[in-house]
Amino acid sequence: MRAQGGHDPFDLAYEADDDFGPAGDDGWSGGAAVARRGAPDPFADLEPPPRADVSVDPFEDRPRAAQTSVSAPAAPSPDANPVHEMMASAEAAFGDSSLPRITIHAFTERDRTADVIEHAARDRRMERASVTVREGGLAAAVAAYQNQPTPPLLVVECGESAEKLLAHLDQLAEVCDPGSKVVVIGAANDIALYRELMRRGVSEYLVPPFKPLQFVRSLCGLYADPSAPFVGRQIAFCGAKGGVGVSTIAHNIAYAITERLAANAVLVDLDLPFGTAGLDFNQDPLQGIADALGEPDRLDSVLMDRMMARCSERLSLFAAPATLDQDYDITAEAFEEVTQKIRGAAPFIVLDLPHVWTAWKRRILLSSDDLVIVAEPDLASLRNAKNMVDLVRRARPNDAPPRLVLNQVGVPGRPEIPVKDFGEALNLTPALVLPFEPKLFGQAANNGQMLAEVAPRSKTAEALNELAQQISRREPPAAQKSSLLANLFRRK
Repeated sequence: MRAQGGHDPFDLAYEADDDFGPAGDDGWSGGAAVARRGAPDPFADLEPPPRADVSVDPFEDRPRAAQTSVSAPAAPSPDANPVHEMMASAEAAFGDSSLPRITIHAFTERDRTADVIEHAARDRRMERASVTVREGGLAAAVAAYQNQPTPPLLVVECGESAEKLLAHLDQLAEVCDPGSKVVVIGAANDIALYRELMRRGVSEYLVPPFKPLQFVRSLCGLYADPSAPFVGRQIAFCGAKGGVGVSTIAHNIAYAITERLAANAVLVDLDLPFGTAGLDFNQDPLQGIADALGEPDRLDSVLMDRMMARCSERLSLFAAPATLDQDYDITAEAFEEVTQKIRGAAPFIVLDLPHVWTAWKRRILLSSDDLVIVAEPDLASLRNAKNMVDLVRRARPNDAPPRLVLNQVGVPGRPEIPVKDFGEALNLTPALVLPFEPKLFGQAANNGQMLAEVAPRSKTAEALNELAQQISRREPPAAQKSSLLANLFRRK
């Protein structure tokens, strides 16, 4: 372990890689997993003194309120690690990366740890990884790799004392192949032990209890691209049937994220023949998302910037061509590659999905960080919304359920399913209920404006702003108070 020149690990400007990087000459140098893609907070697993107001992610597990106001966060589970909860809440502000196509072997001592890892293996972020869970813990791993190569990622659990844990790790280092990464699950929240494990080349140290999603994010962090500043949060908007106003909701949410919450966002209109994003923002770009999908291999940051139209200082638009001059026979792989590249362009990526059912749409729905389903209070919307909600819940067991928006409620003379019954049938409380306001929505659509521009103080505009705040997990910036001196200069 090299000298740190007096760095204080409690300094907020302190870089963890400076202290917890792999040692130049130790028992793990020749054959252990050391290349960390961004070292974790060395205090991530230290439990703070008990407090009644420990923050958790208010959007992770709580039921959705019928109104758009954000309810108070629920109290943490008694068997949950509060520090892990706070880390998960912070990480949820951006999108989640995925593991590459690798093999993972896990050796556990407790049945509960094995269950968590097996549950995590079914997560959408680990769909390309092959996971095998065995019993016996760290000692069994040492014995197993005496005559066979180690996988790219090895997870071992050891509940013994620090001295025995380090002794077993020294034995594992002798049989560990170069390039393998090692994640240790231990029992002690000990900063000295953590430092020693990092010095010996361990890639990550976790202390139970933790949830499957927290385990997944820890593994994904080991393979994150250090050259990419972030992975943008992908928010997919999907209609339960045609004509429910999903594009209008998606465009207004994207506008609210940029103008109300002062965050950069990219709006992607994936309805190639009939998209309306260009009309809604008064844009007619020469290039758009169809050009990117036609040549996904060539798409880079420079070309992406040329293809996107600037709707405002913070909002960029990947517009659809909205013409019938050609057929759009595009593979699901092309959609996946392009959307993944766009996620590096801004903190928030809003996808406006058409009312079709294809392989690429299914993949986007299941891979997005947030899913918003827009429906009307009728039977067709209820049936289709239930099918989508059931699909998403089965395929995304570790994610929050989709958000439900009921639009055009209260059409005169139309029989409707009551909002309460609609939500109970889906086992979802609507995140937002919008009344039927044809004059307001029609005026905004015909003028090429957003609702917040046409009627900024309307209840509908305010409700959309609050939904954008929930989805983005951001608070509006504080209004700056102008000084008397500044007002005098402004008058001149």
